[in-house]
Amino acid sequence: MLNKKRILVFISLFFVLTTATGLLFAKTQDIQENTAQERSQLAELFSLADLVDKSSPAVVRIAIKGKVKSQPNPFFDDPFFGRFFGQPEMPREREFGGGGSGVIVDGEKGYIITNHHVIARADEIKIFTKDGDEYLAEVVGSDQGTDIAVLKIEPSENLLPISLGDSSLLRVGDFALAIGAPFGLSQTVTSGIISALGRPQMTSDGFGEMIQTDAAINPGNSGGALVDIDGNLVGIPSSIFTRGGGNIGIGFAIPVNTVKNIMQQIIEFGSVRRGLLGVIISDVNQEIAEQLGLDISKGALIQEVSPDSAAEDAGLEAGDVIVGVNEAKIDNASELRNAIGLKRSGERIKITVVRDNREITKSAKLGELVALETMKADELNTLLAGAELSDYTPDGYSKSKGVVILSVEPNSNADRARLKQGDIIWAVGNKEISNLDEFQSLTKDKDILILRVKRNGRQLIIQMRK
Repeated sequence: MLNKKRILVFISLFFVLTTATGLLFAKTQDIQENTAQERSQLAELFSLADLVDKSSPAVVRIAIKGKVKSQPNPFFDDPFFGRFFGQPEMPREREFGGGGSGVIVDGEKGYIITNHHVIARADEIKIFTKDGDEYLAEVVGSDQGTDIAVLKIEPSENLLPISLGDSSLLRVGDFALAIGAPFGLSQTVTSGIISALGRPQMTSDGFGEMIQTDAAINPGNSGGALVDIDGNLVGIPSSIFTRGGGNIGIGFAIPVNTVKNIMQQIIEFGSVRRGLLGVIISDVNQEIAEQLGLDISKGALIQEVSPDSAAEDAGLEAGDVIVGVNEAKIDNASELRNAIGLKRSGERIKITVVRDNREITKSAKLGELVALETMKADELNTLLAGAELSDYTPDGYSKSKGVVILSVEPNSNADRARLKQGDIIWAVGNKEISNLDEFQSLTKDKDILILRVKRNGRQLIIQMRK
C-alpha cells in the first residue's frame, strides 16, 4: 500500500514538472520570437537601405577619354644623341582615361550634373547607370569657377532623377550620405554628418562656399551625390583634404543651392554669365576701423571704383564699406566676391553700405565678368608643360595681379614641380609680373625658372630646371 502511494506521488510530481517545463519552454519560445521581432524592427529602424534605394538610382559613373601632348625627351633634341642613334619618331599625343561620378537631375531631358574638373579635358564621355545602361554624353556647358558641369544624354524613362533639397537649411551635425564611384568602383555608399558650413573654396579662383562632411569621399566620388536623411540632394562632392591621397574624414561638397543657380544658367545660356560690380576691395578689421573712424569692424572696404562700372552707376564711392548684398550679410571681401560672383550679369541687386557711419542702401545693375584668355604653358617653356595659365585679375575685387594656374595635368612637368591648380605666380626670380605677356617674356625657352607663388595665403618658391 505504501509503495502504491509513493508511485502515485511520483507520478503526480512528474506530471507537474512536465507541465511546468512545457509552459517554461513555450514561454521561452515566445520570448525568443518577440526578441527576434524586436531585433528585426530595430535593424529596419536603423538601416539606411530604404534611403539608398531612393537616391542611388540617380547617381551614375562617368568614364572619360582624351588626348594630351606627349612630353618631349630632352635627349631627342640633342644633336649628339641624334648623330649616333638617329631621331626616333615620337608620338606628339598620348591618350589618357579617367572619370568620376554624376547625378541625374532631369530624366525627361537627360541632364546630368558633375564637376567641371571631371570632364574638363575629355574628348569622349560615357555614362553608366546603376542598372548597367551605357550612354554617350555631350557637354552642355561647364563653369570652372564653381566646378560645375552639365552633361546631356539621350532621355529615357529608365533615368530616375534625384530630388533637389535646400542647402540653406543644413545645420552642422545633420546626417549626410555620400554616393559615388570612388577609384572607378561601381556605386559605393558612405555615411557621416555635416561637419561644417561656409568653408571657403579650395582654389583662389573659385566662387561660393563649401559644405564640409566626414562621409568618406575618395578620388572618383567627385561629381556624385551628398544627400540628406530624406534622400534629397544637398551637395555635389568636389574635393578632399588629404595628406596621402586617401580619405581622412575631411571632404567638401558644393551646396545644391549653388548648383541650381549655375545649372540654370548653363542650360539657358550654355555658360555662366557671372556678375561684376567693378570695385577694388579689402577686409575691414579693428585697426583699419580705428584709422578710418568707423564704428564697425567688419565688411568690405571699397578702395577704388572702376570707371563706367555698375558700382559707379550705383553711386558707390571709395571709403564706403559694403555690409550687405540683398538679404545676405557681408563681413569681408571674400563674402562680397562670392555674393556677386554667384549672381548673373544684368541682375539688379541692393547693396547696403556704411558711409560716414550711416547705413545707406544703393541699387546696382551688375555688369558681366568676361572670361580671360587661357594659354597652354608648354607654349612658353617645356618646364611648365601640363599647366594651363591665364591672367590673374580677380574680378576687379583686388589690386593683386599675376598669372593663375587653371589646371595641371597629372604626371606632367608642372605636376612634378609641385605646381597646383589655383596657384598665383606673381614673380619670376626677383621680377614681379602683372600678366601673361610679362610672364612669357621672362620664361620663354629659359633653362632655369624660379617662380614666386601664392597658394592659399602662403608664399612659395618653386625652382625648375632642364
